[in-house]
Formats: sequence, structure tokens, C-alpha cells
Amino acid sequence: MKRLALLEAAIGYSFKDTGLLEQALTHRSHSARHNERLEFLGDSVLNFTVAALLFDRFQRIDEGDLSRLRANLVKQAALAEIATRLGLSDYLRLGEGELKSGGFRRPSILADALEAIFGAVFLDAGFTQAQTVITQLYEPMLVDVDPKTLGKDPKTLLQELLQGRKLDLPVYTVVATHGAAHDQLFDIECTIAKLNIHVRASGSSRRAAEQAAATQAIAILEAEFPAKTTRASRHRRPSQLTLPVAVSQETE
Repeated sequence: MKRLALLEAAIGYSFKDTGLLEQALTHRSHSARHNERLEFLGDSVLNFTVAALLFDRFQRIDEGDLSRLRANLVKQAALAEIATRLGLSDYLRLGEGELKSGGFRRPSILADALEAIFGAVFLDAGFTQAQTVITQLYEPMLVDVDPKTLGKDPKTLLQELLQGRKLDLPVYTVVATHGAAHDQLFDIECTIAKLNIHVRASGSSRRAAEQAAATQAIAILEAEFPAKTTRASRHRRPSQLTLPVAVSQETE
């Protein structure tokens, strides 16, 4: 089909059996011959391929960091980003209910379909071809991968940045709470005393607000206090940054 040929061009592979590609694009809401088994297969091929790419690209980092990097590159958000770049939503086959509810934009559906395509390529042409497709699609993302930061939450990253500068850890203080007990908003201040940095952010949980504050503190730290120049003037005015908008709840 001419329509599917455009998608094949985008992924860099032309199917011998286009039925496999059609199945990969079919959500279970559409028909009984859907993409879930192909998704299962594609997930396995994807995990191995990304692991091999990272192993080859980052030869000086250990198994723990390699696992962290891989987990973040194969998670739903990363897959949905690639699927969006491919325009995959234009090719999905969804049931009427999913169409009406905007399923063609749902990250989980996009991610599952992309994994199913990887599984379909594997069945159509073998493991080497599936690796080639995955490598080509992931290349733009791998160019920007920073093994020191990818997958680390802001609080952990801020702690590591401060330790690398031989500075004390930040202090997080609840400065206010708003709302009923079941629907509270927390205002948190993150303080890095030696650098006279004071940052405030809000969130629907204490943890969420702390993470938001840490994100802003990192921005100030890297902009104003690069790693080789950490000494701050005692007379410098405090850095203030407030995020009044609530941050979504984070799970522990």
C-alpha cells in the first residue's frame, strides 16, 4: 500500500510481508489480530539492541549505569517520542472507542505500536535487520545521551553536583502547605547555604515539590557556579526562583 510505504520509508525498512506491519499497527480495540504478541517480541529485541549500543558507546561506565541508561531509553516516554517523530499516530488502527478518546495520541499506544514494529521487522527479516532499524531510529537520541545525568532524579543529581564541588548537601524546608488534607499543595525551599542559593517550588506532595526545587537549583548552580568556580561572594544577593504551579504527584 502506498500509505504504508511512507511509514516504511520513515523507519528505513520495506516489508516483504506487509501484513506484519499492519498487525503491528493494530490495537486490540480494533480486531482480534492485534499487535500485543509482536510488542512482546519487539520489546526483547529492543532491550538487547539498546544494551549493545550502550555497551559499545560508553566503554568506561559500569553495569549499574548501563542498566539505568537502558531503562530510560526503552521506557514508554522515549518510545513515544520516536513514534511521534515517525508520525505513527497517522497509521494506527484503533477501535471506535479509542479513536473518540484520542487513543492515537496516547503515549502507551504509540510506544506499544513501535515495539510491535520492531517485532514485525524481526519476523520479516531477522535479528540483524531489526537491530539496524532500531539503531537508525535511536541514533538522534543517543547523540544527546549524557551518562552522568540520564535517568537520575533532580535531587540525586543536585546532590552529586554539590559533592563533586565539595559542598554540603542542600537543605529542603517546608515553608507552607495549602488546601485540604486530601488535596494539599506543598511549598518547599531548597537552600545551598555556602552559595547563598534559595529556591522555592510547589508540588502536590513534599517529594514532588523537592524535586521541582532541585531542578531549579541545578539550573542556577550550573549557570552561576560551574564546577571549576564554586567560590561565591559572601555579599552576593540570594538567588530566588519560585514555581507557584503545582507539580504532579510522584510515587516513591
